[in-house]
Amino acid sequence: MIFFETIKCKNYNTFNISYHKARVVRTIGLNINIEEYIYPPNKNKMKCNIIYDENEILFVEYKKYDKKVIKSFYLIYDNDIKYDKKFLNRNNINTLYEKRGDCDEIIIVKNKLITDTSIANIAIKYNQRWITPAKPLHKGTTRQRLIESKQLYEKDISVDMLKNSEKIALLNAMIGFDKNYNKDMICPKIKT
Repeated sequence: MIFFETIKCKNYNTFNISYHKARVVRTIGLNINIEEYIYPPNKNKMKCNIIYDENEILFVEYKKYDKKVIKSFYLIYDNDIKYDKKFLNRNNINTLYEKRGDCDEIIIVKNKLITDTSIANIAIKYNQRWITPAKPLHKGTTRQRLIESKQLYEKDISVDMLKNSEKIALLNAMIGFDKNYNKDMICPKIKT
């Protein structure tokens, strides 16, 4: 199996390396000093992808980072989807993403509960508290950091809770805790 870590780089600095290292350990059971492999080529905000397998770092790539513009979400239901490790092969998620119609992004619903989007963990402000799915597809590093700092709390989130939320946030290594979304951005059901 091939896995990857996405690490934010800016001004020749890397961010939240300890969380990425911890995920590598959880994924393959090896403590690899990934920081020894990261040499940002410039001071711009970049996405550093570390590609690795069960034994070693295979290669490191850098990409200019442009934040995805999201104005709408499509709820997609799939009870069989799995993405418990950060696999390089994301075909199962990409297949769901292709079903979004004219919407910009998907919110994946599994067993009647909100999980993640195709690019980020999700959180909602509900009853004046920020909560994130207790059963996400993938436990992201930013999600973990925000839970540990008590800015975010784990809870099962139903579709009704999402539709009645005060705000929606996306969270990942590149965007942090982005609270610029709301329930009005959820698309009506796509006609088939």
